[in-house]
Amino acid sequence: MASFPRIFFRKISSTPALKAIDAGGAYHQEADKARDLWKKITLFVAFPAIAIASANCYVMEISHHHERPEFVPYEHMRIRTKKFFWGDGNHTFFHNKEVNPLPDGYED
Repeated sequence: MASFPRIFFRKISSTPALKAIDAGGAYHQEADKARDLWKKITLFVAFPAIAIASANCYVMEISHHHERPEFVPYEHMRIRTKKFFWGDGNHTFFHNKEVNPLPDGYED
């Protein structure tokens, strides 16, 4: 049973197509060229593009002045048909008192 893989791979490697590729080394040269191309694209295009986009996002976020909108007690928003089962039952699980109003308005 141990000789089966040896015989099988010997037959595959003796095919004319693989002999032509291995003999000329053209496949290896093309693979090396493609690898080098993608390495250069990654280093000189992708990483700088990510850095520029990150810097742009950071600068734009700093320049915004976020003001809290005025509370308007619409009847269809912030409806509580039953209490939440954590805390006092009125705050959502990810409640932020600076941003999220309660049904009565902002906390502060």
